[in-house]
Amino acid sequence: MAYRVCFVCTGNICRSPMAESVFRARVAEAGLDGLVEVDSAGTGGWHEGEGADPRTVTVLREHGYDAGHTARQFDPSWFARLDLVIALDSGHLRALRHLAPTERDADKVRLLRSYDPAAEDDLDVPDPYYGGAEGFDECLEMVEAASTGLLAAVREQVEGQAA
Repeated sequence: MAYRVCFVCTGNICRSPMAESVFRARVAEAGLDGLVEVDSAGTGGWHEGEGADPRTVTVLREHGYDAGHTARQFDPSWFARLDLVIALDSGHLRALRHLAPTERDADKVRLLRSYDPAAEDDLDVPDPYYGGAEGFDECLEMVEAASTGLLAAVREQVEGQAA
């Protein structure tokens, strides 16, 4: 059975699709595709059915990542099938834990930057939506930095399931 990870931001057009794309690439590079499923969603449904923000698409493509994406809203019923829900900032963390039907489900929610030791206490990935292209570059840098630690944690879980 696959280990399932879902990245969540506000509208699912900037940060979470970027994290999904980067982490999916890391999973493939590690030879874990097929063992780990990666997707994303938003806490709200404002952009459901839309593609990623064009600035997200540009940054992803410039760095060699897949930029295909369709926005959707997180549904609390998904907790039952997810192993890990990754919030991009503390507001998403609170919202997701509030949506969780059980304490066990709430425990599945983590902040992405908590997997980056260099982040220290600065665990939010800032929303680049209202800024310029540089905010999307900074977002990608934070996502890539945290993906290393996240991959190690997920690998440990996947290998533990196989044992």
